[in-house]
Amino acid sequence: MNLIGLDIGGTKCALSVPDGPDRVREVVRFPTTDLRGTLDRLFGEIARLGPSGDTVFGISCGGPLDSGQGLILSPPNLPGWNRVPVCALLTERFGGRAFLMNDANACALAEWQFGAGRGCRSMMFLTMGTGMGAGLILDGRLYEGVTGNAGEVGHVRMADAGPIGYGKAGSFEGFCSGGGIAQVARQRLGNFSGESRLGKIPAEQLSAREIGLAAEAGDALALEIWHAVGEKLGAALAIFIDVLNPERIVIGSIYQRCEKFIAPAMHAVIRREALPDSARDCRILPAALGDEIGACAAVAIAKYRLA
Repeated sequence: MNLIGLDIGGTKCALSVPDGPDRVREVVRFPTTDLRGTLDRLFGEIARLGPSGDTVFGISCGGPLDSGQGLILSPPNLPGWNRVPVCALLTERFGGRAFLMNDANACALAEWQFGAGRGCRSMMFLTMGTGMGAGLILDGRLYEGVTGNAGEVGHVRMADAGPIGYGKAGSFEGFCSGGGIAQVARQRLGNFSGESRLGKIPAEQLSAREIGLAAEAGDALALEIWHAVGEKLGAALAIFIDVLNPERIVIGSIYQRCEKFIAPAMHAVIRREALPDSARDCRILPAALGDEIGACAAVAIAKYRLA
């Protein structure tokens, strides 16, 4: 059985294949251009891999998607990709089977199969990057919901007002995504009377990365911002722990890099808000795959659909 993974992103695309039972090898990575040019490059690179009639393709892509129909439906980071039948295009050209999945679910599968979720049966994965999405592994299966939209936790409202994320003020994504954290920083800068290196950065250039660097240097405002992020993250995780009772929660991107600034406040809120037994039995871990997660995610889709 031949498995090929396609990771389609707004800035880059990659092809990957299994490398033994527990590893993935990225074959090629290249910049995403226009629709036709990107598909032509993908198909050319796939042809070099020698796919056959029993090949299974796993395709990871940002939403919105219609996974059941194999359609990419105009993701904001892929302009011009309107109702692209990527699964049909692959199988018509190369044979085999093709499965499309949003990147949050695909990354959950990747961490479950290859990373921090290995060996568990109930796991939640949070992207915590530019946006905030989730993938749910429940009782040993990916839970996708009736329309494939399960895990859109970024849309959950955490406060009546606040930073905007997922088109909603005060949302979980607003408080705990990269874009939202930058909004929090701009708001707090206006009310901060002390010295902060963040005040020397143009407002439009403030980012989670800059706030992380400032925190590493001991900047009081940056540390205050991460404490606030940790509190909101903990409040959301307490709800998820009570409702889902997961064995692990794996958090990517920003949490991977800034865990030491976020985790203390996060754990304090979980201890206060979550059911004690459920909180005790849930490990909260940074994602383990790092930059490899996109390649692993695409192969993980193909592996999962074979199970």
